[in-house]
Amino acid sequence: MTPAAAMPRPFLRPSLLALVLATASAVPAVLPGDRVLAQGTVAPTAPAARGQSSSALVEARTEAAAERILMALRARDGARGFSLFTPSLQRMTSPALVQERINRMPKLVSWTLEAAVPGQDSSTITARLRTSAGPRNLEMVIDGAGRLEGYHFDTADQPAETVARQFVEAMAQGRYVSAASFLTIEMQAEIPPAALQVKWQRLQRHTGDFVAIRQVFRSESTPDQKLVIVKTGFRRLTDNLFVILDRTNRVVGVDFPIEPSLPGTSN
Repeated sequence: MTPAAAMPRPFLRPSLLALVLATASAVPAVLPGDRVLAQGTVAPTAPAARGQSSSALVEARTEAAAERILMALRARDGARGFSLFTPSLQRMTSPALVQERINRMPKLVSWTLEAAVPGQDSSTITARLRTSAGPRNLEMVIDGAGRLEGYHFDTADQPAETVARQFVEAMAQGRYVSAASFLTIEMQAEIPPAALQVKWQRLQRHTGDFVAIRQVFRSESTPDQKLVIVKTGFRRLTDNLFVILDRTNRVVGVDFPIEPSLPGTSN
């Protein structure tokens, strides 16, 4: 397949799912801390005060969960890390794959946590890591039960071509949780690991099994996005896979053609 002269239009401005930062919940008739007056009416505590208390509790729980995840990472304990994944992530990986991922990472020395950002069903928190290979940022999404729902390591200091190659390699090796971590946090909500697996398996029904990555090159760039083409060999043909990254090398779009060109044909 020959790439088009211009970046694929649908991926120039990918539609990202906005994080929901507030939720409406039913309020019980009498809340802890409310004052019940003699007439039987309730004088509720100030809504702002209740909201601040609830937000602080969520932030504290999120920070505690992040600490547990980071301690497992520092201990290089894949089994412990796997146990802290949500059930949906656990179905897409294994303790052995988590351990393999940790073994390839630089050693974690220490970290500091930024304030958590509460969401409707989960919260986002960023950890500033100090590793044996230098500083890195880790963004984590943690659900209400304190389990890791998604994550993204900062790759802004790496070439876009390297990031695109690593993303496709993770897909080819069946490491769909790792592959999803290259996406923005918002995109992970739209395309979770299970959806990446379906996308990759559907492609291979047409191309045959993955063989090797032949070439990686940047096709086009704008101030906000980079289009990287990963020329990939499969059992029946060689095809171009499109990976679109933002300015910080987060994957914001992928195009794995459903009906690639056979040898001797052109698009």
